[in-house]
Amino acid sequence: MYRTVVEVDAESCRSCRFCIDVNRCMSSTQCIGCLSCYWSCPHTARKIRLREVKEKHVNIWINGVKYLVPYPSTLKQALESVGIVFSKPGSYKLSSPCNLGGCWACSVIVDGKLERTCVTPVREGLSLKLDVEEAEPLRIVHGPQPHRVGGKGTPWWEVGIGYVEAAIWVAGCNLRCPQCQNYHVTYDNVTDPVTPKEAARIITLCSRRYDTRGIAISGGEPTLNRRWLIKFFEEAKKLNPDKRLHLDSNGTIITEEYVDELVEAGCNNIGIEPKASRLETYMKITGIGDRELARSYHENSWNIIKYILDRYSERVYLGVGFAYNREWMTLDEVEEIGDKVASIDRELQVTVLDYFPSFRRRTLSRPSVEEMLNLKRILEDRGLRTVIVQTSIGHFGPVKESRTY
Repeated sequence: MYRTVVEVDAESCRSCRFCIDVNRCMSSTQCIGCLSCYWSCPHTARKIRLREVKEKHVNIWINGVKYLVPYPSTLKQALESVGIVFSKPGSYKLSSPCNLGGCWACSVIVDGKLERTCVTPVREGLSLKLDVEEAEPLRIVHGPQPHRVGGKGTPWWEVGIGYVEAAIWVAGCNLRCPQCQNYHVTYDNVTDPVTPKEAARIITLCSRRYDTRGIAISGGEPTLNRRWLIKFFEEAKKLNPDKRLHLDSNGTIITEEYVDELVEAGCNNIGIEPKASRLETYMKITGIGDRELARSYHENSWNIIKYILDRYSERVYLGVGFAYNREWMTLDEVEEIGDKVASIDRELQVTVLDYFPSFRRRTLSRPSVEEMLNLKRILEDRGLRTVIVQTSIGHFGPVKESRTY
């Protein structure tokens, strides 16, 4: 039989230790084809190969029933081989949205302990339990840290002197952005995960220490592990009943029902990043090669903006962000984005992120301050009244005196 494996291309390897310190192989003997190291290598030194191997099988137990499954393989591959179907991302049911080992949404009980199916190897005699309702959900978290600027949804008039938010960042993402600005978090599968209650406690302590108005969670992509995220906001609300609770998301998988649940759990500030107005640009930015999947993600991110605004304008402060670099976006498309946002609401906060060299796009040139200020003028000329641009010397937004209190 033939199977997909990943091998190291010695000529491309830069010995950066990313595959040791950040995204580590969980199989000590042979490749199990999870592809986590392939997606995460900053220098693309991991290559996919098709190799002929002798077919082997091992016995495992799933919900008390004995099954013969392929070996070597991931637990996810083993479950799929016996007909277990993984749900769409953002579901409460078993799903595998990141396949990197960071989000823990694919977890099942393995020999009495919660474990990830996407990166964990099969071995003889494992006992799996698919129902995880009784177990506390887990997620890899970075931070907390105080933040002076905030994210896409941070109300612009709060940014100024001092710290505006206490923030955490979660690992795992369903996108494969080659210029990922936070890749050391996104691709982390090594750090010990924490429960929602633990995350809410540490971010609350940070917020109290630095006297921030807001608490924020970003990533990676926070919405991949729905059970964890809802519980996080419930716990954060209990500890911080009067604070702004901020979610930054790419908006790709959030359904209307999911938004309803987030708001009920305490989330009252959301930033969504649809990244572009054109599908081709979106695919360049996100690294999603499947056109239909990219279309689904892109359309959902724009649609959910309108839903949040229409349904929760009185309860949720909403911001929109997009990723600018001249290598993938023209000024014509910037105008299109301005028109698109203006058609939803001219008052909607828009933050333009100046993407700089990072991860697999290290040859990018960071947009100049003048270039970003020109973008701000273009968007304001399309009728937008609340435009913020990120630059190498800081953020430029509306004049604070213009806000009506």
